[in-house]
Amino acid sequence: MQTNSRPDREVRLPAADAAAAAAGAADVREVTASLLAASRLIVALSARALADVDETLTLPQLRTLVVLADRPPLKLSDLAAELGVNPSTAVRMADRLAAAGLLARRPNPDSRREQLLLLTPDGRDLVRTVMDRRQAEIAELVGHLPAADRAGLVQALRSLTAAARHTYPDSPDHPGLRLG
Repeated sequence: MQTNSRPDREVRLPAADAAAAAAGAADVREVTASLLAASRLIVALSARALADVDETLTLPQLRTLVVLADRPPLKLSDLAAELGVNPSTAVRMADRLAAAGLLARRPNPDSRREQLLLLTPDGRDLVRTVMDRRQAEIAELVGHLPAADRAGLVQALRSLTAAARHTYPDSPDHPGLRLG
């Protein structure tokens, strides 16, 4: 018999259960490795799409622009929370993007001490162009998959997203995980 130790108790597993647990752990490792490889691919496609449009911008800057593209004007503190960064980091990012003409600031009508951040028309165009290029490349890759693999991939990704929603509900404790 093999044991399964937990800090609060020890449970003895029959050999068949231990083998099944080991197989399940190996399966989890294989799925995790595959997801990490796919994640690297998506990041690489995003980096290439961004470089094709504007080679001076970084992926974190693109992420900032994408966050702003999806929402009404945000206070700097809200942007920092959404990105999961310190406010000083968000200030530097906003300064760089404003200097590039991609982000604008306007007074917050609810508080004279605050400014709201929003994309300029050039910022919106850049986000749209980069996302369109990335989507086209992903669609081309997916188009090379057999139909049965595409259907299985859709179901698996929906299940993964549902598990993430359960594990990481929208909350201040989990910034930057907008799943829907």
